[in-house]
Amino acid sequence: MHIGLIGGIGPAATIVYYDRLTRRVREAGGRLELTIVHADVYDLIANVNADRRDAQAAVFAGLIERLRAAGAECAAITSLGGHFCFPETERISSLPLVSGVAPLDAHFAALGLARVGLLGTEVVMRTRLFGQMVRTEAVSPTADLVALGKVYQDVATSGLCTDDQRATLIEAGRRMVADQGAEAVILAGTDLNLAFTSDPGYPVVDALEVHVAVLADLATGARTLAGPA
Repeated sequence: MHIGLIGGIGPAATIVYYDRLTRRVREAGGRLELTIVHADVYDLIANVNADRRDAQAAVFAGLIERLRAAGAECAAITSLGGHFCFPETERISSLPLVSGVAPLDAHFAALGLARVGLLGTEVVMRTRLFGQMVRTEAVSPTADLVALGKVYQDVATSGLCTDDQRATLIEAGRRMVADQGAEAVILAGTDLNLAFTSDPGYPVVDALEVHVAVLADLATGARTLAGPA
């Protein structure tokens, strides 16, 4: 299946998606058909902060139409924060939209995780991943979520993570484990791999990797769009 990615939100996350997807398909002995279009991360941030779901969905729908014209058979948003308007986008998309959120709940349950901590954008943490966690309890940091979300936003837009930003994000995860009983911290922001470059001293699950695994299965035919998430 020809995979279409909406990239650019942010650029560093797009690179990781591309790298991991190509590697997984190659390891599976498959051949990857892939097209990437570029979305503006600052447009996304403005629409997320103002909760303009329909406006961002219209942006995504235009990009998905370009993917369809290039031959893509499905599309994915390479930003969990960008999933804030997933239902609105799905309704007007000219291609099937592959969620990065839907597979997470089942994945955590399969790992035997009863409670997880979330790191990502302010809206991801505040809504506890858009209220879509059913089988696993999700907790968010008790720190100032707006300030913490801004730290992540700065990492995502710059494609770089300073030592201070890394320390802030890792400490937020540590406190969810130590103080709130989280059994693992979910990197629910696709640029968090820039911060978590080594073992932080507690279990971490990369949500990006779960999404990529679904896309790789679609690319190789191991999964169909009608199959289980």
